[in-house]
Amino acid sequence: MRDLEELRTVPPKKLGPAIAMAHRAVQLATRAARANIAKAPDDSHSSLVWEPESRSLSSQPIVSPTGAIKVVVSLSPLELSIDRDLQSDDRLPLDQVGEADALVWLDKGLAASGLLPAAGIESPYDLPAAAAAISTYSEAGHETGLKALAAWYDLAHQLLTRFADRQKAIMPGPSPVRCWPHHFDIATYVSLEAGDPEHARGVGIGMSPGDESYDEPYFYVNPWPYPDPETLPMPPPPGHWHTQGFTGAIATATESLAQCQSAGGIFRFIEEAFAIARQQST
Repeated sequence: MRDLEELRTVPPKKLGPAIAMAHRAVQLATRAARANIAKAPDDSHSSLVWEPESRSLSSQPIVSPTGAIKVVVSLSPLELSIDRDLQSDDRLPLDQVGEADALVWLDKGLAASGLLPAAGIESPYDLPAAAAAISTYSEAGHETGLKALAAWYDLAHQLLTRFADRQKAIMPGPSPVRCWPHHFDIATYVSLEAGDPEHARGVGIGMSPGDESYDEPYFYVNPWPYPDPETLPMPPPPGHWHTQGFTGAIATATESLAQCQSAGGIFRFIEEAFAIARQQST
C-alpha cells in the first residue's frame, strides 16, 4: 500500500487556509446539484464524488436534455469544469475569480445543457467562518497546501473504498463513499440494522479535513448510537477515543504520520476500530 511521503510536504496543522479555500470552492458543484437533482431524504443528491484520476470532487450526475453532466472542482489546480460525456471541455481556472463571476460562468454552462441556474440556490447550512469569509478564490499562495489536501482526500478515498468493499457482506451494509459539502468530510456509513437511521445501529467511517474538534485532517470511526465511554477498550494505534460532543476512535494526521510508515497502518486502524465499534453497537 502507498507510502505517506506525499502527505508530509505540508505539516497537517498548516493546511487550514487551503482547506477553507477548497471547502468554499466545492459549494459551486453542490449548488448546481441542488438546483437540478431531486432531493434525497439523506441529502445525498448534494454529496460529492472523489475522482482519483483528476484529484477533483464532482457533483452527482445531473440529467439534462442533452445528456448527463457533472460539475467538477479540481483542488490542484483550483479549477471549475463541466463534464459532458466524460469530457471536460468547459474549464474555468479559479485563481483570483470572484464567486459571483464563477456562478455566472457556471450558470451559462448549465443553461447550455437546459438546466437550472445554481446562483439562486442557498445552502441549508452555515460554512465554517474561514470558508464563509472567502469571496474570491485564490490558488496563489495555496498551491502546496491544495496539493497536499488533495493527497489526503485521495488517500482517504482509497482506504474507504477498500474498507467498504471488504464489508459488503454486512447487511444492510456500507454506503457509497461520498464527500459531504457541509462538513467537507469523505465517508462511508455501515448500517448494521435496518430502520430509522436516528435509532438503527451503524458505524460512520471517514476522514475530516479538520473542524472545531481538530485543526488538521483526521480519520474517524464513530459507532451509533454512541456507547458509554466507560465501556470503551483501548483504541488501536495510532488512535485515541474522542468523547466530547461525539464518541469515536480518532487518528489525527499528525498521529498517523508519526506512527505509521505506510497507509497500511491507517487502514489497520480503520478495520480494528470498526471491529470495536461494531461490538460496542450490539
